[in-house]
Amino acid sequence: MNVGVAHSEENPNRRVMSSRGIWLAYGISVGILHLILLSIPFLSIPAVWTLTNVIHNLVMYALLHGVKGTPFETPDQGRDRFLTHWEQMDHGTQCTSARKFLSASPVVLYLLASFYTKYDPTHFLINTTSLLSVLLPKLPQLHRVRLFGINRY
Repeated sequence: MNVGVAHSEENPNRRVMSSRGIWLAYGISVGILHLILLSIPFLSIPAVWTLTNVIHNLVMYALLHGVKGTPFETPDQGRDRFLTHWEQMDHGTQCTSARKFLSASPVVLYLLASFYTKYDPTHFLINTTSLLSVLLPKLPQLHRVRLFGINRY
């Protein structure tokens, strides 16, 4: 028994995206972001979709691939402190349902943004760049890889 530890798991970051209701909360959060952006009067519909896509991808990149370590006191003796949340998820197992969901959701948002911007070249370039910046770090080939020393320490 661990005294002073509120959770029974070694690292709760490993299972948080597989827990009950997190996918619904994720979808509702993206919907609320989109509605907030729609309520700004001087933004057009294509601009709102592009902003929703870019803001979503920036936040998800920061949360999944930018921040390392755990916000919990874990008894793993610092084994996970150099890993991002994406690398900790599901004990590092690739192609789990949570990882598939988090890889497919930016693609779905990208397709919606591209459709509602009517494939305008400027919006298309911004949306495609944003999508690639969030999908490439999720590839199994880049697991625990730090390009150009970014996020090394």
